[in-house]
Amino acid sequence: MLLHAELINDIDCCTLGHGEFALWWLGQHSFVLKSNDKILYFDPFLSDHPDRLVPPLLDPSEIAHADFVFGSHDHIDHIDHDAWIKMAPLNRKTRFVVPELLRNDLLGKMKIDPAQMIGSDDNLSIDIGGLRITGIASAHEFFDQEKSTQRFPYLGYIVSVGGLNIYHSGDTCAYDGLQRKLEQWNLDVVFVPINGRDAVRFRSGCAGNMTYQEAADLCGVIEPGLIVPGHYGMFEFNTVDPELFSEYVGVKYPKLALCMCNPGVRYVFKKRNR
Repeated sequence: MLLHAELINDIDCCTLGHGEFALWWLGQHSFVLKSNDKILYFDPFLSDHPDRLVPPLLDPSEIAHADFVFGSHDHIDHIDHDAWIKMAPLNRKTRFVVPELLRNDLLGKMKIDPAQMIGSDDNLSIDIGGLRITGIASAHEFFDQEKSTQRFPYLGYIVSVGGLNIYHSGDTCAYDGLQRKLEQWNLDVVFVPINGRDAVRFRSGCAGNMTYQEAADLCGVIEPGLIVPGHYGMFEFNTVDPELFSEYVGVKYPKLALCMCNPGVRYVFKKRNR
């Protein structure tokens, strides 16, 4: 497992061939993806929370190379305020992507340059910096859609870069219509949560996600080039055995490619022709 300067160096020095991309898992639902010389951070959770089972692999002050940082919703393990505050001044070209519904509030709390923060929403596509970013509504137990604006506080993102279509779901349950939205895309990489949900967690204020079976069945229908599960192994009260997901996919959808990541390890893949 690479940490700190060694991990930053591994990301920076990773040279990719035509159609290749690399990814690193930072734990929870936090991933770094490199494609076409773009470095993308999805939901980087870097604060030293006392309940963490996996320590932070990076200090935010080390991350000056990020082209885009995506935050799916305003929970600490997805939009880490302290981390973003430290990252923003290191590279004024870094863009932080958040749900438009939350943008003004986040700007006020974090004092990030407004030019660096981009708002997104369901079915909204934005072309910027060599990327096309499309918001996909997520149901974190509920949609919690604001009635006056019809905007959503929980999003996933489809990012098109270097010939790849990447879907990071953020936190979401499976819901009617999600499959239809995703089937419109020829998805090369899908990051999905597998930790599930139950009454005990919800009663304690812990909103849930897809079960590992629901995540696998969604991927079995949309057939992405690569499945990468996340949102497990970070908090003892909110996790699942990832081998259950791996076994379920292997038995039910044996043709699907699956990457079960270890934190701080580089994985390189080539875009699959489908």
